[in-house]
Amino acid sequence: MIDLLKEIATRTKRDIPFLGDRMVKILDRRLAELGPETPYTEALYLRAELGEAEIQRGNIEQGIRRLLEVYRGVELLKQKGYLAPDQVAYLNAVYRLGVAYMRLGETQNCCRERLPESCILPIRGGGIHDIQDGSRGAIKYFTQVLRNAPENLPLYLSAKWLLNIMYMTIDGYPEQVPPRFLIDAGLFESDEPFPRFRNRAPDLGLDTFDLAGGVIVDDFTGDEYLDIVVSTWDPSGQMRLFINNRDGTFSDNTEKANLTGLTGGLNMAHADYDNDGDLDILVLRGAWLMKLGRVPNSLLRNNGDATFTDVTFEAGLGEDHFPALAGAWADYDKDGDVDLYIGNESIGDSIPPSHLFRNNGDGTFTDVAAEAGVPNFEHAKAVGWGDIDGDGFADLYISNFQAENRLYHNNADGTFTDVAQRLGVTTPRRSFPLWFWDFDNDGALDLYVSSYAGDLDALVASHLDIPIENELARLYRGDGQGGFVDVAQEQNLKRLTLPMAANFGDLDNDGYLDYYLGTGYPDYEALMPNVMVRNRGGTGFSDVTFAGGFGHLQKGHGIAFADLDNDGDQDIFEQMGGFYLGDKFSNALFENPGFGNHWISVKLVGVDSNRAAIGARIRAEVIDNGKRRSIYKHVNSGASFGANPLRQTIGLGKATRIEVLEIYWPATGRTQTFRDLPVDQFIRIVESEDRYTPLELNRLRLGGEPISQ
Repeated sequence: MIDLLKEIATRTKRDIPFLGDRMVKILDRRLAELGPETPYTEALYLRAELGEAEIQRGNIEQGIRRLLEVYRGVELLKQKGYLAPDQVAYLNAVYRLGVAYMRLGETQNCCRERLPESCILPIRGGGIHDIQDGSRGAIKYFTQVLRNAPENLPLYLSAKWLLNIMYMTIDGYPEQVPPRFLIDAGLFESDEPFPRFRNRAPDLGLDTFDLAGGVIVDDFTGDEYLDIVVSTWDPSGQMRLFINNRDGTFSDNTEKANLTGLTGGLNMAHADYDNDGDLDILVLRGAWLMKLGRVPNSLLRNNGDATFTDVTFEAGLGEDHFPALAGAWADYDKDGDVDLYIGNESIGDSIPPSHLFRNNGDGTFTDVAAEAGVPNFEHAKAVGWGDIDGDGFADLYISNFQAENRLYHNNADGTFTDVAQRLGVTTPRRSFPLWFWDFDNDGALDLYVSSYAGDLDALVASHLDIPIENELARLYRGDGQGGFVDVAQEQNLKRLTLPMAANFGDLDNDGYLDYYLGTGYPDYEALMPNVMVRNRGGTGFSDVTFAGGFGHLQKGHGIAFADLDNDGDQDIFEQMGGFYLGDKFSNALFENPGFGNHWISVKLVGVDSNRAAIGARIRAEVIDNGKRRSIYKHVNSGASFGANPLRQTIGLGKATRIEVLEIYWPATGRTQTFRDLPVDQFIRIVESEDRYTPLELNRLRLGGEPISQ
C-alpha cells in the first residue's frame, strides 16, 4: 500500500493542476506564446489565471505581482473608456486582488504564529495582525470595490464582509470602518450568553498544519484514555496518531504505530471490525480528484499493541478504487459484526456504484450493494446509519450532490428500499454532512441534513436578514414509526452555514445534544466563521458561536466532541485546512470550561452484538430540577465528518442520581437495566452482565499534571 500511495502522490502532484505547479507552467507557456495580434483583454485574462494559480499553490507574493499587472491593465482600459468602474469584469479584478492581499495577511500572521486567538471571529487580542501590509492592501481594494459596485451585485456583500474582518485584523473595527460599509457589531454577537472555550491545540502540539482532512478521537491503545488520529487529503500528507500520555499531554506516535507512509485521506471512520477488542481505522481517499481519484482506501487493523497493519486488500476492500469521502459502520444484518457502507463520488462524467461491504466474520468483506439494492449511482457526499422505525435494523441515509438524497429502509432480509421520496426527506439537493440523533429526547431518531448551496455573498445576506433563494438545512423530526417532518424553521435554524464538516455532542451537559459546523469552500474568499449551535432543551436552537469563541475563520473539516481531560464535559477537536496547497491551517482544540452539570460516561462491550456496541441505545432516566425525564444516546461516532469516541458521555443536568439506566442491544433485542447509579463517573457495561464496572481514570489538566478523581 505504501508504495502504491507514493506512486499516486507523485502522479497527482504532476497531473492535478491545484496540487502542483502544472497549471502555472501551462499558463506561463501560453503567455509566452501570445503574439502581437493577441487581444489585450485575452492577455489580461491569462495573467489573472496565472496569478490565481500562483496563489493557490501558496506563492502568494508572486500571485499578487501577477494580479497587480492585471489591475494596472484594467485601470488602463477604464481610463480609455473600455471598462466602466461598475462593470463586473473591472470589479472582479479589483476584488480578486483584495482577496490575494487578505490571504497574504493570513499567511504572514495566523499561519505563521498559530496563536490560540488567531482567526477567531470577532478578531481581538492575539488575533490582531502584527504584520499588517496584507490586511491594509485588502482594505484598499475591497473599499475600491464597494465605492463602485452596485449594492445589488453579489460581489458587494462579499467585499463588505471581508472589509469589516480586515479592519478587525488591524484593530480598526468598528471605529475606522467607513460608516456606509460598516457591519453592525451586533452581527458578531451570540443569541445568548455562553462561556468562552480556549483553543489549546498550540499549547499541546496538536496544531498540525495541513489541508482539509479527518479526525478520530478514541482509545486506540486500550488504556481507556482518548487518543487523536488526524489525516489530510493532500496525497503526500502523512496521517498522524497522537497518544494520550495520561498526564494532560500527547505524543506523536505515528512512526511507532507503523503508520508512516500512509498518506492522504479526506475522511476517516473507526470501528472494531474484527471484534478483537481494539479499534480499527478506515481511511477514505480519492475525493475531489475526479478521473484521477481511483485511489485505494485503507483499512488499518489495530494489532492490540498500539500498532496498525494495512489489511485493505486482504480484507477485500481494495478490488475497486473509486473516489470517496463518505463511509459509515453498522451491523445492518444483526449478525454480531459491523458492516461498512462507502459512498463514492463521480469519476469525470461517470458515477460509479457505492459499496455495501458485508462483514463475513473472518476478517474479510463482500460487496453486496447490488443485491441489497443500495448502489446509489449518485455523487455521495455523506452517509449515515440509524434505525428510523424502531425495528432493530439499521437504515441508511445518503447525502448526494446535486441530486435527491436517499433513505434506504432496511427490509430485514438483506435488502433495502429507497423511501426518501415517500417520506419527504430527499432535500436539500446540494447537501453535505448529515447525522441521525435524538435532539428532543423523545426516544425517536431525528435526522439533520446540511445545505451546501451558496457562497460567501449568500451567507452574508442570510446573516444580514436579506432574503435568499438558497436551500437551507433540514431538521427532520422522526416519529419513531418511520415518518419525518421538517422542523428546521420552527427550531430556529434559519441561516445559511455552508458546512463541510460537522459533529454533535452535549457541550453543557444538560442532556440535550448541540452541534458544531466546520464551514467553507475551496476559494480563499470563503472566510466565514465555523458555527456552534446550542440545543435549548429540544424546543429550539441558539447560535453561541461568538460568545463561545468557536467562530474560527479558517476552513473546518473533521470535528470530534470528546472528553479529553476526563473531567466529564466534552471538548471540541477540529481538523482545519482547505483545498489548495496554499490553504493549509493548524488544528484547533477547544477546551470546555465546564458548566456545573452532572454526567455519566458509558463504555459498552458487545458479546452477541458487535464488540464496540455500534447501534446500541442508551436511556438514562433521571430527576432533573424536580422533573422526571429520559435522556437518549445512540452508540455511534456522531456525524459524517469527524468521529467522536464510541464511549458515550451523557449529560444529566442537575440530576444527582440516575434512577434507571437501560441499554438496548438491537442485534439480540435484549435490554439491560441498572438502577440507582451515582453520577459523575466512568463505567463499563458488558452485554448481558448484571453489573457494571467503574473505570478508574485520572482527571487531567491539559498540558499539566494529573488530578486525582
